[in-house]
Amino acid sequence: MNPLDTKQDYQNYVDKKSPNSPIIKNCFNAFWVGGLICVLGQVIMNICKSRGLDEATSGTIVSILLIGISAFLTGLNIFNKIGKFAGAGSLIPITGFANSIVAPSMEYKSEGYVMGVGGKMFTVAGPVLVFGISTSIIVGIIYLIFNTQGITLV
Repeated sequence: MNPLDTKQDYQNYVDKKSPNSPIIKNCFNAFWVGGLICVLGQVIMNICKSRGLDEATSGTIVSILLIGISAFLTGLNIFNKIGKFAGAGSLIPITGFANSIVAPSMEYKSEGYVMGVGGKMFTVAGPVLVFGISTSIIVGIIYLIFNTQGITLV
């Protein structure tokens, strides 16, 4: 008779072999790394504003720089190490989204630039982009319909 015949035996086996997750430590690492990324963004924003740029332009520059830095670090395989250490803390939307586009393209670069990098670049981010663009078109059409009828939505 197999010692893993019952569900309880199997569950005991899995519990014994599975490592315990240090939840408090993981949350702390996610908090301070995510905060550090936000602080970096705020420092860039303050530098832009001190140079006389307005809020919108400064925000655009912050976005571009954070995307560029995370893409560069993904290409050097540093961002993945940060992600393993910090977990969700490194996946602040803008840096995580850049990582989700660059990582698959780096993985499939051996297949060529068109079929590898170009074809696999949006495997993770593609559905997010399709959903976002489709939703914005639908909301725009609804806004247009209500606006032409003289109904103010905003």
